[in-house]
Amino acid sequence: MYEYHGWVTLQATSSGDDDPSLLERIVERVHRAVRDFGELDVVDLQWINGVPQLHLGGLAKHGATFGPDLLELYTRVGELAPGSYGLLHVWDDQDEDHDNDFRVHRMARGQVTEVADKHLSPVAPTVIDGYPEFDS
Repeated sequence: MYEYHGWVTLQATSSGDDDPSLLERIVERVHRAVRDFGELDVVDLQWINGVPQLHLGGLAKHGATFGPDLLELYTRVGELAPGSYGLLHVWDDQDEDHDNDFRVHRMARGQVTEVADKHLSPVAPTVIDGYPEFDS
């Protein structure tokens, strides 16, 4: 199973002093990219107190195909809105290297980097009792 939860505050620049018409065009481009992706379980793109926010989340049966596409979309959002920041948390229990770990994809100034999660990892025993292969 591939579990994902993320958010992005959309900005054209990291100054936070964006031209409103430029920001509206960026939000429309992000909206099209998300719409064209088409496979997200939960997606919400709204202006909240004058600031555009993107939220997404869900579960996919096979992370091997879905995961890279989702990360490509998340990276594309950062390219379209280069001042943006946010976090995307993923857990892919079929990833041989990280099947017991959440991974965090951090967006800062539109750039996405992957970092280890310190809050919910290791998944077993932090959030679930365990996997048969981890039990002794």
